[in-house]
Amino acid sequence: MNDAATPSLAEVANVATSVGQSISKVVEGKPRQIHTAIIVLFAEGHLLIEDVPGVGKTVLAKALARSISGEARRIQFTPDLLPSDVTGVSVFNQESREFEFKKGGVFANIVVGDEINRASPKTQSALLEAMAESQVSVDGRTYPLPNPFMVIATQNPIEMEGTYPLPEAQRDRFMARIQMGYPARTSEVAMLTAQANGDQLATVSAVTDADFVARAVVAIREVYVAPIINDYIVNLVEATRNSPDLRLGASPRASLHLMRAARVEAALAGRDYVIPEDVAHLATTVLSHRVLLTVDAQVARRSNEQVVAGAVAQVPLPNKG
Repeated sequence: MNDAATPSLAEVANVATSVGQSISKVVEGKPRQIHTAIIVLFAEGHLLIEDVPGVGKTVLAKALARSISGEARRIQFTPDLLPSDVTGVSVFNQESREFEFKKGGVFANIVVGDEINRASPKTQSALLEAMAESQVSVDGRTYPLPNPFMVIATQNPIEMEGTYPLPEAQRDRFMARIQMGYPARTSEVAMLTAQANGDQLATVSAVTDADFVARAVVAIREVYVAPIINDYIVNLVEATRNSPDLRLGASPRASLHLMRAARVEAALAGRDYVIPEDVAHLATTVLSHRVLLTVDAQVARRSNEQVVAGAVAQVPLPNKG
């Protein structure tokens, strides 16, 4: 059937453009953040959005979910949220005299985890298996999650009251981290005008569906990554491990995530092969949330992004000739 065929990369790029245009109706003046969210979606990854309250983190996540017409669920992370609220729980049915599994909030195509760092570390960790293996294990049984599956988690800066830092293992499972930042003056005025007419998200309509996204993922896997590109990716990751400003560099999972993201970047640019610039363009976004600064770097008030960008800049682009 034609509707089940693997789409061409041109079709994927066109749909990605439409998704971006749909999201930009409610998230104005943030093209880079929207582009990154789309890349993570098609790269089978998960997205962490970090910033102060009220700058549009949840709006971006919900707009992306609406744009692909997949099943979306929102989990509000609070200090009293239990792991079973996230993954699900087995409940005894008095009529059938058997245990039945009641699905938790994680069973959806796009899971919006709002203020994830307000929950306890134990509840945060309930997402680990789901994010790494797209499945949930409860009471000795394994339940597959929908395909595609993406977690978009928002968090406030850890200096905010009532927050817990995300464990390193969980941060590493996010493909990319973005920061929204305050909007430009013109964008903020436009937002006020739009809000006067009602709910902004009501203007976001689906431009594709979850089935297309799943098939697009298969198409993007065919984008060619040359050995020299893989070498370059590893060189970038090793640069973070050798940086004097970092006490923890990026993991091998970071290398894999950077390769997947670069494939999508190439596909959206209309190419069936990755070039070094695809990797370099995404390196800081994919790597910076995984590293830990040394005490000296913290005292010098250097950010993860600054240190990683400096390490990336020291790695020469491979010779394409």
